[in-house]
Amino acid sequence: MTETSFRSRLRTLYEGAGPTGDRFRYALLAFDMLTVTWLIASTFIERGPHHIRIDVAIGLVFLADFMARLFISRRPVNDLFSFWGIADVLVILSLLAPIWGEGLAFLRVLRLYRVFHSPQTLDQLRTDVTGFRRHETTIRAALNLLIFIFAMTSLVYQTQAPVNDKITNYVDALYFTVTTLSTTGFGDVTLVGNSGKLLSVAIMIFGISLFLRLVQVVLRPPKAHFPCPVCGLRRHDHDAVHCKACGTVLNIPDDGLD
Repeated sequence: MTETSFRSRLRTLYEGAGPTGDRFRYALLAFDMLTVTWLIASTFIERGPHHIRIDVAIGLVFLADFMARLFISRRPVNDLFSFWGIADVLVILSLLAPIWGEGLAFLRVLRLYRVFHSPQTLDQLRTDVTGFRRHETTIRAALNLLIFIFAMTSLVYQTQAPVNDKITNYVDALYFTVTTLSTTGFGDVTLVGNSGKLLSVAIMIFGISLFLRLVQVVLRPPKAHFPCPVCGLRRHDHDAVHCKACGTVLNIPDDGLD
């Protein structure tokens, strides 16, 4: 197989619109969700050689995925030094050669954000999931908040478990994150040290912003996402016939559901 044909096959898997690409991307998404599940479950299990073996296996899959995406990229250098590229490199290095606890585990959760927000995944969900197109803004806002909660929970656990006797597993970290984000603040669990205080502030500021964003899109009348072919306006009423900006006749896909 030539390099060109191999690159073409990889692009079909990562970017193609056919059933093969759909199944592959769903498999990657499922694997990322399993890694997050393992991340949570592993905090309740005494760390041993099996943790290292599983982490190395996950790291090798992440490495293969990362190298494949760089190989098919039209701008590999830009992708390598982008935020997501650096995050992937840190996760892979920490899994294959851990130098800090369980290895920047919170960055594994951020992979879910990249996968969920990729154009290919969004197009796939709009086609395969009934009602996703109509409620896309709400679903994406809810997913952003959920991913933020899990990422911050992982970061709290990673940084506090070695020094804080009130953070002994993922549930303790999740409990603190949610009570802080909601400003309930029972006070029975607090983070220690200046870094812990700064992390608490970050959770409150960014978490409340994402929560208010979710409330905003839930209360706001739903809009259809459909680029106008003339002026490019993306948000329209679901029953719109003409673009309200330029008057162009629209053909907005609709599932026919109320």
